[in-house]
Amino acid sequence: MNRSPFDLTGRQALVTGGTQGVGAAIAKSLAQAGADILILGLRDDSSARATLDSCSAEGVTAKLLVQDLSLAPDLYLNDLMDRVESLMPGIDLLVNNAGTYIDPPFLELSPECFQRTMHLNVHAGFFLTQAFARNWIASGVSGRVLFTGSINGLLSEPDHTAYDTSKGAVAAMVRSLCVTLAPHQIRVNSMAPGLVRTPLTDVLNTNRDLEQWMKLHTPSGEVPDADVCGGAAVFLLSDAAHHIHGQTLYVDGGMSAWQQPDAPEGWTIR
Repeated sequence: MNRSPFDLTGRQALVTGGTQGVGAAIAKSLAQAGADILILGLRDDSSARATLDSCSAEGVTAKLLVQDLSLAPDLYLNDLMDRVESLMPGIDLLVNNAGTYIDPPFLELSPECFQRTMHLNVHAGFFLTQAFARNWIASGVSGRVLFTGSINGLLSEPDHTAYDTSKGAVAAMVRSLCVTLAPHQIRVNSMAPGLVRTPLTDVLNTNRDLEQWMKLHTPSGEVPDADVCGGAAVFLLSDAAHHIHGQTLYVDGGMSAWQQPDAPEGWTIR
């Protein structure tokens, strides 16, 4: 029987920020496709354990690694790579998903807040990719890298200045890393969600007017769960995407294609 091009059996994936939200959805989908999973999270908590259990239920190996990626990479990178190798040797899929939105209004944004955003959303993925690429090239491994970008790398929002800057950097980084690493048979791409339901977007559960406005702003009319991101991640990391390099796939219900919907008459957001 021919193997499905989406089958990831025999592969090992490191998923940063994989304990909840989009990262957990990616980890579960990769496990369903047959990959062993090493989840990197900020803490060993109930969310992390639930994600591990869901992955393990697919019959694959699933392990947890705890590390704060909001620090400068030189403070943790060498030790982290040693721990990765100890827990799950042979990682050949890297998912740089860890990220956060912590912006105050722009005029109140401190250098510390900006730096933390950039460390977590940009620097961690850049230097993890560098570290893995060095190992893969030395060992002749055709590794695959997936970044989690955002529609905010393309479209901006008020008071999301540090976050939008970081996600714009991710989009550019994916293109640049593609040009650098594709000659070594290492694929680098990005999956960029629009608005999906995660702990960071919990305001949608309490502000129904905002939820309805975001549905109106999306051609599909949906604000779905983060699970919609999993299939896109599997595709971009699979053999089915063999000739796809340096691309950002928007998982956004068409939001990035729509300049601006007309608000219904009398519409207000409270």
